[in-house]
Amino acid sequence: MGREPVRVVYTCFGGTHSSPVAAAIHLGILPRDRVPSVRELLTAPGFDTAEGDGRGLLRLAGVDPGGNLVYTLPRGRLPAAVVRRLMEGTLRMAGRGDVPLLVVDTLGCVGWLMRAGGFLSRRAGLVRVGRPLVALGTRRAYWCLVRLVRETEAVLAAWAAGDPGSWAGVSPNRLTSDERG
Repeated sequence: MGREPVRVVYTCFGGTHSSPVAAAIHLGILPRDRVPSVRELLTAPGFDTAEGDGRGLLRLAGVDPGGNLVYTLPRGRLPAAVVRRLMEGTLRMAGRGDVPLLVVDTLGCVGWLMRAGGFLSRRAGLVRVGRPLVALGTRRAYWCLVRLVRETEAVLAAWAAGDPGSWAGVSPNRLTSDERG
């Protein structure tokens, strides 16, 4: 019997900008070798499309080449560590405490343009103003997100090789502000 696939959960505030972009990079939908065009960003699954309050709703983005399930999760103001503990507790309650789970916080890559554009586009309903700002901010933050995905994949590779100590945190908070959008 093969190993249980890891559930990789990219999480951010609203689940419609940094986490879907990270998931799309992880799944090979968006490139890793260049910053995508605005058009490419806008066609990425889940980018700037959320309607209403989707906080707390997991969305399966796809399955990576290693068989791991990749999700996005809007969490609002809830810290990523709390989200991880809630998810682990829920899995234990369901008798599935053995399911490997990796919660990846993408908010460390989000800069003021993404925040302002996301607010204007999704919360204030000013899509024509907010979407260009959030797209520009996402393009500025793109290398931070690529690096975060690569770090996540390194953790997954170490785990697949039998190194459970590799879970020691995937965090963009170590990145400099110049790498954030």
